[in-house]
Amino acid sequence: MINPFSKLGISDDVVNAVKDLGFENPTPIQEQSIPVLLEGNNDFVGLAQTGTGKTAAFGLPLLELIDFKSNKPQALILCPTRELCLQITSDIKNFSKNISGANVVAVYGGANIMQQLREIRIGVQIVVATPGRMLDIIGRKAIDFTNVKYVVLDEADEMLNMGFQEDINDILSTTPDDKKTWLFSATMPPEVRRIAKNYMDSPVELTMGTKNTGNVNIEHEYYIVRARDKYAALKRIVDFNPEIFAVVFCKTKLDTQDVAEHLIKDGYNADALHGDLSQQQRDKVMQRFRERNMQLLIATDVAARGIDVNNVTHVINYSLPDEIESYTHRSGRTGRAGKTGISICIINSKEIGKIRQIERIIGKQFTKAELPTGFDVCEKQLFSLVHKVHNVEVNESQIEQYIPRIMDEFAELSKEDVIKRFASLEFNRFLEYYKNAPDLNSSADDRGERSERGERGSRSSEGYTRLFINLGSVDDFTRGDLLSFVCNNGKISGKSIGKIDLKGVYSFFEVENATVESLFANFKAVEFNNRGVRIEKTAEGEGGSGGGRSRGGFGGERRSGGGGYAGKREGGSGERRSYSGGAGGGRREGGNSSGGFRDFSGRSREERGGNSGGGRREGGSSDRKRRS
Repeated sequence: MINPFSKLGISDDVVNAVKDLGFENPTPIQEQSIPVLLEGNNDFVGLAQTGTGKTAAFGLPLLELIDFKSNKPQALILCPTRELCLQITSDIKNFSKNISGANVVAVYGGANIMQQLREIRIGVQIVVATPGRMLDIIGRKAIDFTNVKYVVLDEADEMLNMGFQEDINDILSTTPDDKKTWLFSATMPPEVRRIAKNYMDSPVELTMGTKNTGNVNIEHEYYIVRARDKYAALKRIVDFNPEIFAVVFCKTKLDTQDVAEHLIKDGYNADALHGDLSQQQRDKVMQRFRERNMQLLIATDVAARGIDVNNVTHVINYSLPDEIESYTHRSGRTGRAGKTGISICIINSKEIGKIRQIERIIGKQFTKAELPTGFDVCEKQLFSLVHKVHNVEVNESQIEQYIPRIMDEFAELSKEDVIKRFASLEFNRFLEYYKNAPDLNSSADDRGERSERGERGSRSSEGYTRLFINLGSVDDFTRGDLLSFVCNNGKISGKSIGKIDLKGVYSFFEVENATVESLFANFKAVEFNNRGVRIEKTAEGEGGSGGGRSRGGFGGERRSGGGGYAGKREGGSGERRSYSGGAGGGRREGGNSSGGFRDFSGRSREERGGNSGGGRREGGSSDRKRRS
């Protein structure tokens, strides 16, 4: 029987590679676009939702049209984020594994530019790039695009949303005029239409479904809650879906980290993905999520672009996006490759209008859902546990040797007693937590709303002690990592930890007063990467002792201390303190350091991403600053 991909005109080598990946039939976008693109003589606009197989739709035809005997760049694929860049590169490498001499290079910020330059010099036919890093390489005159025959603009709408219009213009100006441009997008705003007009000549346009609509396999729900109950509502949704594997979207990096940190403290398997993480940290988070070692990925819009993870059951909009069109991209993280998914919005009564706008754009109706009661959650968790026990696969050969001891242990218990005890292992925790749980649902006409800031009821520092620790982001720690490290080594619960302030080579965190002494005792011999971990109390309002001190602003007297971790400056509108962490003195506000430069809040203004070229753009997974 002829393979369906062969019928589209794909060669046997590529078809066999596709079969090895487990794909048997082309998706609708692939079935419609591949024959058109294989002709190689048309510009093309393809509109299809995220998760419908667009990478193969343009990747497979490229492999048929490129001359792999030549080691010069013949195809350029531009995409908005490093995650998507890596995903596309990985897919095309897998498709081309049976093609001799095929070379694909990923070019993106946050990674070593010298390594990318070496790969380009060796020879490459297909370059997959984010716009910022591509411009850096073009500026070094390290690549020649005179032989480029095909340019693919993937997720074109998002590249424009992120301010890459000027970068795209600059990059395309270095490519031949007679190239063919293929544009793929989930939505078709006017800006994307202008790209098609400016760079294309009578393009073939293919639309799968209605423009800007959502994936038909996704159900859309919303819950109305008071702003102060939003975090509790998130937990209740997660608890009511024991097998949930979800991406939770927040509006800002700060909210993303904050929600993830609270979830980790409350015992959930979660982590954050946002623009302030180094590439190594991002890769670590994504690897855990792809391998399903993490249940909840808390992400900003830009950081989550290009996340192509199978079997995501839910997308939860903890905050609605500012750009209504972004909802389509968010919800597209679930319901991929023909599977079903659920997109949930947690809103307050004032946001009903936004839901109606989204409905008009995606052409689908939302279901107004009610948050489950505490009883509902406990019942769902109990029977989830019962089903797991009933369906667990028993390894007879391994467990046989332990059966006599197990039977002795249970000898005095009846069958009913054993069942009760197994069920209670997990069930008791939920019973305790949801005892007398309030109704979190809010009506659409409830106007007693407060602003979202502080909605999780951030804890006061009263009853907590602020501590210094000589570990930070340079040790590849996120706040979640540091929380786990302190809890595991200090032998304390995450609920005993208050605020965490992650810096470069050190950090600060709060612990309940009652646990301070035991924490010190447990950390006496703790090491990290063969160096002793040091924890100290901070003075009131300070980060520690020792270090440099300056008076009177930048023009005044300055004395720096050697090897301390704290610096203090006075003057201006009040007393402020900054902290350094390396041997050799204090850090000035705005001064240079190996990790970029930071303001007094500890948040990065700009980071270099650990390589010689291109700082990371704030809030994004891409590699250049957003242009307004």
